[in-house]
Amino acid sequence: MINISNLNVIFRGSGKEMHAVRDVSFTVAAGETFGIVGESGSGKSTVLRTIAGLVQTSGGTIAINGQAISQKRSRDSSRLMQMVFQDPYGSLHPRQTVDSILREALIIHGFDRQDERILKAIADVGLSLQHRFRYPHQLSGGQRQRVAIARALILSPSILLLDEPTSALDVSVQAEILNLLAHLRQSYSLTSILVSHDLAVVAHLCSRIAVMQFGRIVEVLSAADLRLGIARENYTRALIAASRGFSRAQ
Repeated sequence: MINISNLNVIFRGSGKEMHAVRDVSFTVAAGETFGIVGESGSGKSTVLRTIAGLVQTSGGTIAINGQAISQKRSRDSSRLMQMVFQDPYGSLHPRQTVDSILREALIIHGFDRQDERILKAIADVGLSLQHRFRYPHQLSGGQRQRVAIARALILSPSILLLDEPTSALDVSVQAEILNLLAHLRQSYSLTSILVSHDLAVVAHLCSRIAVMQFGRIVEVLSAADLRLGIARENYTRALIAASRGFSRAQ
């Protein structure tokens, strides 16, 4: 479903340039959830935003379902691929109700039966009718992220891009959102890419995980190997060890 080949992203400004993504290549099968992990600044979110069309490529190709897509995305390709951002409050318009937020996407893409679709989207993410006409500031962090997920899914996309979807949430709410995403992946037959710094999150949702460092993919391993701590590269082993904490010598 997704084929990324030799992707490069270079940011330029003030006479300087930063090579944020270097020759990144990977594939994601239809129905698979593929994870990307790495420390802050490794380039993982830039890869996701480039696939979404929010960042321009400096080289390489992005193909969806066998078709290369251009820098300027068409309305159809935008509908095919939707994104959920890290900060559910910042990604929702503060002066729009949940109804307006969901309806806007339907209007832009010319969908009919809008009320029916809005009610279904609200129910699918575990919200109730009482949330429909509330504003983002009237919702909890977990409820806001559910609205963001509903907005992404209301267009019935084939691909869902998830940029740290639980990192801004309380620990008690993170598990609820992860379980919701796992359920929706099956209900909507979604192909997904999940970016996270939390190895437990990607091990829970993903079948394969790419490990990034300094803009490159250093290793791709299975979720089973990640749980067992089986890795080829020293950086991956260090990342796994760091995620498990440390024990103080007695």
